[in-house]
Amino acid sequence: MSSQPATALRLHEIAEANHRILNPITAPKLDLLGEICQWQPGGRLLDLACGKGEMLSQWAARYGIDGTGVDISTVFLDAARLRAAELGVADKITFVEGDAATYQASGFDVVSCLGATWIGNGVVGTINLMRPALAPDGLLLIGEPYWIDEPPEAAYAAFGWDRDEFTSLRGTLDRFTAAGCELVEMVLADGDSWDRYVASQWRTLSDWLRANPDAPEAPALRAFLDSSRSTHLEFGRRYLGWGVFVLRPTR
Repeated sequence: MSSQPATALRLHEIAEANHRILNPITAPKLDLLGEICQWQPGGRLLDLACGKGEMLSQWAARYGIDGTGVDISTVFLDAARLRAAELGVADKITFVEGDAATYQASGFDVVSCLGATWIGNGVVGTINLMRPALAPDGLLLIGEPYWIDEPPEAAYAAFGWDRDEFTSLRGTLDRFTAAGCELVEMVLADGDSWDRYVASQWRTLSDWLRANPDAPEAPALRAFLDSSRSTHLEFGRRYLGWGVFVLRPTR
């Protein structure tokens, strides 16, 4: 292991080691999102920053679609390939190690980016990255945080976000419109699904630190764990929402 502090990617690889879905959506809501997409066998999905590819594998098994997932994490992609094999859909999904921001493709019925709009420096830039890969009349899926209520100034510092990085639900709609897209559906997380995503990382991190107390990454991981607990309990559960927004380009 490196002697340097854990990078953000390595930190999440450890914290989410026991997660299948790497965002605050639950398995039933993932099923609902698949129904909303109105998949037909042979449909094509491109998932940018796909993580462990749970959405791709689940939908390939349930709907008979084909898909491609792109991610920079070899740890997540190894888990994704194992999951696809477990569900018997390894022949239907291609996982690509690479930068989702520069991946080029075309002709996909649905293009998704769930919780990683940093690849395009925000929603509008990410939509611009995604659109060339979309077939005519296709759908975009954007997973994005939003503010339920205006947070106090301390919340921005706690999360490490700029004030304009995320906005309200209405403000998020305005960003979609500015990007030339119509919001046609959405599936939102709730407090319980946020808890399962965030709080279950605490146990994973605690176990890892007990097993690896002297690892080079340990100080950064302890700091992340402490920050995650205090930020979620003080600000996240009250002010922060998350959802998958289903968009149709209008121009």
